[in-house]
Amino acid sequence: MTWHLTEDVEEFHRAAGDYLARDPARRTALLTVSETVRRHGPHAFGEAEPARFGWWQERGGGAVGAAFLQTPPRPPLLAPMAEPLARELAQALPGAGVPVRGVKGGEGSAQAFAEAWTGGGGWTVALRLRLFRLGELTPKRPAPPGAARQATVDDVPLAAAWMKEFAADIGETSDADHTQNVARRVADGCLYLWETGGQPVSMAARSPLLAGQSRVSPVYTPPGLRGRGYAGAVTAAVSRSALDAGAEQVLLFTDLANPTSNALYQRLGYRPLADYVDLAFS
Repeated sequence: MTWHLTEDVEEFHRAAGDYLARDPARRTALLTVSETVRRHGPHAFGEAEPARFGWWQERGGGAVGAAFLQTPPRPPLLAPMAEPLARELAQALPGAGVPVRGVKGGEGSAQAFAEAWTGGGGWTVALRLRLFRLGELTPKRPAPPGAARQATVDDVPLAAAWMKEFAADIGETSDADHTQNVARRVADGCLYLWETGGQPVSMAARSPLLAGQSRVSPVYTPPGLRGRGYAGAVTAAVSRSALDAGAEQVLLFTDLANPTSNALYQRLGYRPLADYVDLAFS
């Protein structure tokens, strides 16, 4: 039984693709991030180091039982896995020269990884997340003034600026240029704006359909325009676009420390599915 590590996303998908697709909701982040790397290259997220991947498999070519990926300098992202496998991964990564400053995943597996990596201390909970899955979409009625529309190439500068503000809101402090990311979403037809009085006031995006799932992220309204229902309206619109595209599961993550967004998404028909944590190492 062993972990296999690679920077070759195609090798990763040949080995672990079926494993990821068997539970596309709980493995949504690995599916969407690895697909972005497949389509746009090993530096798709603007990082200097290439993306890294891994899967756990019984010796002799048995079934894949776990997987992870990392787009440095971001921490490893763990698929749901047994705690012993998370500890094994922590032991496997240093030999591969992978910089690790934290870990993301289910609480049990993330803590098992953190304890193995740090020797039992030196880590803190940076963020608690909840994964939601859409039941019956129930947009608020009446909707706020305005209407949703797909973003176009003319919207890229504004949406990229909003994406940077969103990243700052969730604690990402890098100076990354979000233009390429936004342009990809616009080209895929997956970025929507809520517009009122001829002006965009909120945005939401989703991932392209993959293994029957599409995940909404990000949702952003500038501070001065919040509290008017725009975020809920544009989230409903982008969720509807995922359903219309054939999504069997529409997903999103929320910050558990934000009761406003958690309540909003549940009013729209999203239901809790699983909890995750981001752990930061000292």
